[in-house]
Amino acid sequence: MMRPTRPNASIREPAVAGYFYPADPSELRDTVDSLLAAVVDAPTSPDTVSDQPHTLIVPHAGYIYSGGVAAAAYAVLKKDAPSQRKIIVIGPSHRVYLRGIAISQADVFRTPLGDVPLDAQRKRKLVRRGDVILSDAPHALEHSLEVQLPFLQRLLDGLEILPLVVGEASPDHIASVLSEVFDEQETLIIASSDLSHYLSYADAQRKDARTNARILAFADDLAGEDACGAVALNGVLTFAKRRRASIKELARLNSGDTAGDHSRVVGYGAYAIHDA
Repeated sequence: MMRPTRPNASIREPAVAGYFYPADPSELRDTVDSLLAAVVDAPTSPDTVSDQPHTLIVPHAGYIYSGGVAAAAYAVLKKDAPSQRKIIVIGPSHRVYLRGIAISQADVFRTPLGDVPLDAQRKRKLVRRGDVILSDAPHALEHSLEVQLPFLQRLLDGLEILPLVVGEASPDHIASVLSEVFDEQETLIIASSDLSHYLSYADAQRKDARTNARILAFADDLAGEDACGAVALNGVLTFAKRRRASIKELARLNSGDTAGDHSRVVGYGAYAIHDA
């Protein structure tokens, strides 16, 4: 159950409810649960991830487009997730120019399923570093983090999030920030990124296959044309590579496979990373 939000809490209201995912709580619960169940019950469901992942790479489009791929990532948490309730959600700044990394000043992120508190202790720790800014502007309309929350809310009780929006930042900077707040016993990193954008179906398949191989090799030089969350992803992969982690592809499709035509598609991939 979600903890009640204190009366004077600063709340980041949902920006894309009713657009990227259902705004009605009952419909949203049913949608997320159905997406997760479809992965678990599918004959071609991803192989079981034997070790507890400490990082998931998850797409962030509307659920009608990328929800099935996102569910393939979140489904691996269903058995082991209860030990991981401190969630670092990191993704790109789509709407606001940003140099560096920004954490919201809010106390709570709200979705139709309830309120998710920020991890106040880790938030203070990052702010004290001096190289992570405290700003609501990059978070106010950003969907890349918000669309992850209903999945987490359906899978975890008592979760706290550390939402990080990334603009211009080096892989080393991002990896250093993650190292500062990561605890292997209780922390899960959600790296939010789609793959290619607005190519033809065939071109997207070729492009995403190349990007997929680079992700599996822990590349730190992905570009925006490879993945829209490339900057954050480069840092996350750098962090994982330094831990000598292993990575597994869970699912990869594009919007032409799900709910779009084949002339102009967006690619989606889901991955689990765990320590070797």
